[in-house]
Amino acid sequence: MPIGKRVEVLVIAKEDILPELDISITEAATQLGVSRVALSRVINGKAAISAEMALRLEAWIGGPTAETWIRMQAEYDLWQARQKTTISITPIKIPHAA
Repeated sequence: MPIGKRVEVLVIAKEDILPELDISITEAATQLGVSRVALSRVINGKAAISAEMALRLEAWIGGPTAETWIRMQAEYDLWQARQKTTISITPIKIPHAA
């Protein structure tokens, strides 16, 4: 996944959703039942979206689903790993059954 999809969703939350609702990160965090620091770290891309946070976001926003949040996070994590990791492994040879 290009970095853009997850970041785009988080930027939309920060720049569009919160101002449109006329609430601060602190108020949003209170409504989500998390600390301001925890929500701020997620919105600013400093922390991953956990399964619990995904469930909270789904319930609070009404979509995307928790599964979508987790999928975006997993795709982002994999993209990040591919950017900085060069894996040099010889593939195993699996004998074919006769």
